[in-house]
Amino acid sequence: MVITKSRLVLGATAVTLSTIAVTSLGIHSRGQALFKASPKELVDEVWQIVQRQYVDGTFNQVDWQAVRKEYLSKSYSNPQEAYKSIREMLKKLEDPYTRFMDPAEFKNMQVDTSGELTGIGITISQDEKTKQLVVIAPIEDTPAFKAGVLAKDVILKIDNKSTKGMDTNQAVSLIRGEAGSQVSLTIQRNGQTKQFDIKRARIEIHPVKYSQKKTPAGNVGYIRLNQFSANASKEMQSAIKDLESKRVAGYILDLRGNPGGLLFSSIDIARMWLNKGTIVSTIDRQGEREREVANGRALTNKPLVILVDKGSASASEILSGALQDNKRATLVGTQTFGKGLVQSVRPLEDGSGLAVTIAKYHTPNDRDINKHGIDPDIKVDLTDAQRQDLWLNERDKLATLADPQFAKAVEVIGKKIAVKGTATAEK
Repeated sequence: MVITKSRLVLGATAVTLSTIAVTSLGIHSRGQALFKASPKELVDEVWQIVQRQYVDGTFNQVDWQAVRKEYLSKSYSNPQEAYKSIREMLKKLEDPYTRFMDPAEFKNMQVDTSGELTGIGITISQDEKTKQLVVIAPIEDTPAFKAGVLAKDVILKIDNKSTKGMDTNQAVSLIRGEAGSQVSLTIQRNGQTKQFDIKRARIEIHPVKYSQKKTPAGNVGYIRLNQFSANASKEMQSAIKDLESKRVAGYILDLRGNPGGLLFSSIDIARMWLNKGTIVSTIDRQGEREREVANGRALTNKPLVILVDKGSASASEILSGALQDNKRATLVGTQTFGKGLVQSVRPLEDGSGLAVTIAKYHTPNDRDINKHGIDPDIKVDLTDAQRQDLWLNERDKLATLADPQFAKAVEVIGKKIAVKGTATAEK
């Protein structure tokens, strides 16, 4: 999920199951509108936004003018009829990320920026090809995480109700609930079906955890970034400064299972590691690019290895792609999730909302990672059993030499530290 400071912008459409109101993000919500649009005006408002902003000028080969004529020729006696038509209209684009939210869905849009949420702690998306609901990643130490839900799990049922034909909004409405209540998820993983009964909870998230580790490579700073929330960049800055004061020789940054978050947070954090170069480009339907670049204020130039996996999505891919393309870091792990589309979320006159795909983002080397993700420099696969043992059953092994991906990162950082030491000695 990717959000800008000036407006809410999502990379693909990830939905975190929390109850943080969207207005907490600083969106210029109309709140109590001076007037309420008629149902037909609401249909036209949605049509106009898509007409102006949609990333594909052909509207995915849909005659968008004809769509307007079709839906404005109808009569609407209440907002619910308009909502139904809006959803039908948007469905013609065959873009699961462009979606309408009624006022209740919009108010409870699942985005965490405050560091606290209520729910089970998973980020979900809809697969563009299969239309199935997919877990991007469970948030670490949340009920879903502790229950054993994994990245790329397909959600087949929610409380025994099939998710076939269900969009993310509907799924969120079913999964969300009061802290202490329970929800049942039926999951498909590698052809096998599993059921998870999960108790909802109020969850406090600290995005950054760090420590210095004595390794065969020397004294290494280990930083685990769980989510790109509003306080992530501040916590990352504190972590780097503290580890620098301890004179670590290099860093391992762990982005495994990080589903993303705020765009400006990923950019701020990239600037802490990168002195110069492009961080990310966003490209609209006119082909115009908006580039974010480093500002010469990196906090360290010491060797860096980044751990990634299939749960590393969106803002995680922006950060890891930027540091990989600029040859600032070596990526170890597995292919990332592949979330490279950008949505703008707009409040509508009656309190409902619209997410519309407005752009795609590319890495500094102009890689379009949507649907593919970022390939690590050094691939280290884990089986699902290994992942579950490591992240759930034997957490004390995580980020130790008993963690195969971390062990490889230590090996790589050792070589980088040795090379840097040799180069320094030769000067």
